Amino acid sequence: MIEIKVPPVGESISEVTLVKWLKQEGEYVERDTLLCELESEKATFELVAEQAGILHIVAEEGATLEIGALACTIDETAKRPEGAAAPPLSPKAETPAPAASTPAAKEPTPAQAVDPNVKATPVAKSIMADKQVDASTVKGSGPLGRILKQDVLEALGNPARKAGTEAFSRNDRREKMSNLRKTVSRRLVEAKNTTAMLTTFNEVDMTRIMETRSRYKDKFKEIHGVNLGFMSFFTKACTIALHEWPAVNAYIDGDSIIYHDYCDISIAVSAPKGLVVPVIRNAESLSMAEIEKKVVELATKARDNKLTLEEMTGGTFTITNGGVFGSLMSTPIINIPQSAILGMHKIQERPMAINGKVEIRPMMYVALSYDHRIIDGRESVGFLVRVKELLENPEKMLIGKDPTQALLEL
Repeated sequence: MIEIKVPPVGESISEVTLVKWLKQEGEYVERDTLLCELESEKATFELVAEQAGILHIVAEEGATLEIGALACTIDETAKRPEGAAAPPLSPKAETPAPAASTPAAKEPTPAQAVDPNVKATPVAKSIMADKQVDASTVKGSGPLGRILKQDVLEALGNPARKAGTEAFSRNDRREKMSNLRKTVSRRLVEAKNTTAMLTTFNEVDMTRIMETRSRYKDKFKEIHGVNLGFMSFFTKACTIALHEWPAVNAYIDGDSIIYHDYCDISIAVSAPKGLVVPVIRNAESLSMAEIEKKVVELATKARDNKLTLEEMTGGTFTITNGGVFGSLMSTPIINIPQSAILGMHKIQERPMAINGKVEIRPMMYVALSYDHRIIDGRESVGFLVRVKELLENPEKMLIGKDPTQALLEL
C-alpha cells in the first residue's frame, strides 16, 4: 500500500486545503494520474499517483491538512480491471480540461439560432432566435419543462435574474473563504495599514501605440507567434522609467532601503479563485515578443490554476490592468513589500486640445499608487510622466530618447 501525503510547498506554509478529488474512491488509477487539487495560501497544485492501483481516499474534500498529512493510499498490488483502458501515452492525457472551471466557460453565449433539440414552442423559438436569447437562460414552465412564449418574455423583462431563480427571493448562502482569498484579504489590509500610500494620475494618448499595433500586428504574430498587446509596451516603458527613478523599484526592509538593478515585473491576473500576481523576471532584458510570450504563459497558467510558488514569489514593481473589465479610473493598492503599482485603464475616445485645435484621441488614464515613505512626489510624478512620454513616443523605448536628439547628441 502506497501512502500519498501532502508535500512541502513553501517555507512559510504549514497547511493546505483539499479542494476536490479528481478521482473516485475505489477507482483504478494509472501512474502519474492527477488525484486531487490542493490549495495553499499562495497557489493551487495537484497530487499525482506514484503507482498504478486502486485509490483509497483518506482526507475529505474541504478538509484542512497539515504538511505531511495522509491524503490517500493506493493499493499497487491490485490487478487492472478487465476492460480498463491502457495507460495513456502522456500523463497529461488524464488531466481534467481546465477550461471547464474558468468563468468564461460558464457564461452563456447568445445563440444566433435556437438548437432544434430545445423543448420550446415554435413561437418561443422564434422570439429567442430574433432576440438572440440563449435557451439555457430560460426556465420553461410548460409540460416537461417546455419553454413557452411567456417564459421568454419574462426572461427578456428580467435580464438580471438567473434562470430558475424565484422572483423576490431573499435567500442567502454562506461559502467558506479559500486560502487564496484569505491571503489576498490579509495582504490588502496590511498594505493599507503599513504603508503611507498615495496615488498620482496622468493620462496617455494611445494614438501612436494603436497605430503601431495596427500596422505591425500581423507581421509580429507571423514572425513571433504571439499577438502584439498593450502589456509589452507598458512593461517596456516601466522598465526604462524604473531605472531612471530607482526608488520606485525599491522597498523598505527594516531600517534599510533595498534597491534593485533589475526589474521583476508582477502582472495582476484575475484567476478563477482570486487575484494572483505572477512575475516576469528580468523584464528589462526581454524583447517585446519575449514579454508578450511570458504574459500569455503566466496568464494561461493563472486561469488553469497551474502557477508555481516560484512564479508568484518576488517582484519589484506591479502592473495591473483594470481596463479589461471596463474601469475608467481607479487607485490600485500596493503589492507589498513593493513600493509602487501602475494601474492601466480603459481606452476611451475623448476630445483633446492639440495645437490649438480639438481632436478626438484614444486616451487612457494611468494611476501610480506608491509608498510615500520611500517615494517622494517628485519621483512618483516624474516616473509617471516618463512612462507617459515613452508610451506616446514608442520609438524612444529603443534607446531611451528621441532619435533626432540622439543623432545630434543632445
